[in-house]
Amino acid sequence: MGTDSGRTRPWQGRLDAGHRPVQDEWNSLVLNARTVRSWEPGIIPGLFQTADYARCVFDGLGELRDIPKDTGDAVGARLQRQEWLRLPDRTLHQLIWEGALHARLGPPSVMAAQLDRILAVSELDTVSLGVVPFSAGLRLLVGSSFTMVDERLVVVEDWHAEHWLDDTDAVALHRKVWDAHARSAVYGDDARQIIERARRSLAD
Repeated sequence: MGTDSGRTRPWQGRLDAGHRPVQDEWNSLVLNARTVRSWEPGIIPGLFQTADYARCVFDGLGELRDIPKDTGDAVGARLQRQEWLRLPDRTLHQLIWEGALHARLGPPSVMAAQLDRILAVSELDTVSLGVVPFSAGLRLLVGSSFTMVDERLVVVEDWHAEHWLDDTDAVALHRKVWDAHARSAVYGDDARQIIERARRSLAD
């Protein structure tokens, strides 16, 4: 694989100007998409994030990587991308591991508002939300998060880099992984009950 101009794009260098340019790039990518499929085992997905939650995420990553602090601009760009959910003929197929709902990346007040936000967004006609419960029988390892855009591109993130995969075999493999997790997920009222249970746990 190549470096920044190829398929593996190390964060070192890409984030020299802060998080905003990367968020703008994602906005351009998603804007023209009709269908997005995503698997997120670790954090609340960006298309669901509140401003306060996103701020916690960017502040933590900025400190880790010692990059210019542009949290406000990065949050604004991420929230702008959420307008995609209100466009006609768009569909988000989002899968979340239950652990992501309990990962406290912000104080309880931020987490409570964030979980309320997920419940609200899940009601949109453009959103299909599945939650994989702790109790689910898994067909595969939980693995890494990834996003599939129009069945033509898969973006996988790790601590070192963002990997853009557009060859047929890679896309087909990640679709099989997504389908396996989807079979372990619950939807509708069952998913909302898990989210509400996570919210109640904030009082503990």
